Amino acid sequence: MAVKYATRLEVVADQDNLAGLSLRDLEYVVAVADLGNFMRAAERCHVTQPSLSVQIRRVETRLGTVIFERTTRRILVTEQGARLVDQMRKVLVEGRRLLDMALRPKRAFGGALRLSAIATLGPYYFPHVLGDIQKAFPDVSLELGEGKTDDLVYALIRGELDVVLMSAPVTDTQVSCVAIFQEPFRLACRDDHPATTEAGDLWASLKPRERLLLEEGHCLRDQALAACDDVAPDQRQGTSLEMLRYMVAAGEGCTLMPQLATTQVQGMRYLPLPEEFARTIVLAWRKSDPRADDFRALAATLRVSRPSQLIA
Repeated sequence: MAVKYATRLEVVADQDNLAGLSLRDLEYVVAVADLGNFMRAAERCHVTQPSLSVQIRRVETRLGTVIFERTTRRILVTEQGARLVDQMRKVLVEGRRLLDMALRPKRAFGGALRLSAIATLGPYYFPHVLGDIQKAFPDVSLELGEGKTDDLVYALIRGELDVVLMSAPVTDTQVSCVAIFQEPFRLACRDDHPATTEAGDLWASLKPRERLLLEEGHCLRDQALAACDDVAPDQRQGTSLEMLRYMVAAGEGCTLMPQLATTQVQGMRYLPLPEEFARTIVLAWRKSDPRADDFRALAATLRVSRPSQLIA
């Protein structure tokens, strides 16, 4: 019986062979790392939990590394696993870019667009412009979302989002952006509040305890504090604009409200503020994304279709 012994070059070649890995495998690993749970990761990837677990075991075997430390209560990423997961994210971004480049000549955005906005903008802005986006890009499958600024930028850099509507300034050097519009702020207060009879910088004229803020992570909170950081020691805050609106209606204080979110509520008023109380909304995408021309076309569409109460 003939026995064949692999040479060192053949062994190295086998180790370098990527045939045992797929982008789908990497997506499984990244999903578990993100969610810390095999069941939720399987739901995200639209596979059964046993199938996902088996495939991740195969990836660990193929790489000769334990990526996840499994306990009865939680899933932990090992130190070496964390380095591999970071690299997998980069590979997935490049893989999506490959598909984008291949599909781009046929359809705008490669046929699909994942567009998200900061939570203080999306629910109030998207209804105004969704129809115009669909008319301008009829062959594009659109996925909308919302979130806090840092979370959206993080998802954008990781390739989980294509483009984001957010408030300037954008400081991440990996991101390109263009301005879409300016949105003024109004002071939301009850009809019987003394501010209704005053003028000028009403936000600064409030007592510290009357200034209601959004929770940490919202850029609107930072803008409110930049205008006046004298707030109550207990940092009275709400989790969303709607919660702040309820607090104002209940007589808990006053808050800054973006123009698009100034829905009418009985017993409440929205008072004008000086011109500097405004935010610039930009459309942001990764500098490395080859679809920059498509994003600029989207920006042009959004500028034309902006709601009438906004500033160009």
